[in-house]
Amino acid sequence: MHAEIWHNPACGTSRNTLALIRHAGIEPVIVDYLQSPPDMARLRQAIHDAGLSVRDAIRSKQPEYVAQGLDDMSLSDDRLLGAMLATPVLINRPFVFTPLGTRLCRPDSSLVLEILPPCETPFAKGEEPR
Repeated sequence: MHAEIWHNPACGTSRNTLALIRHAGIEPVIVDYLQSPPDMARLRQAIHDAGLSVRDAIRSKQPEYVAQGLDDMSLSDDRLLGAMLATPVLINRPFVFTPLGTRLCRPDSSLVLEILPPCETPFAKGEEPR
């Protein structure tokens, strides 16, 4: 099965999600979205496919969120998306894409299980991939 993860190796949730994908026997395409952010259309589609609003997909806890005035609830989705692309750390992570769907696996990395094939062996957080 093909899988892609928008990954931040400094993020524990992102690392756990990647480990779950690998535990399922899948080596995903790993996109360092901080270095290679998606384009506007791809980001908009990812958010839509995950069933989220743009505000659900933005990291409001980042200092850049307030510094850029993104807490203004009157801002349009296009303005928020533009800020996310200009400052990729504002994109919530990890997004995972498989033929079974798209998920933002935050706050719980186990959300990825909804879009992976069933796995017979149990998984423990922090385990090394097979």
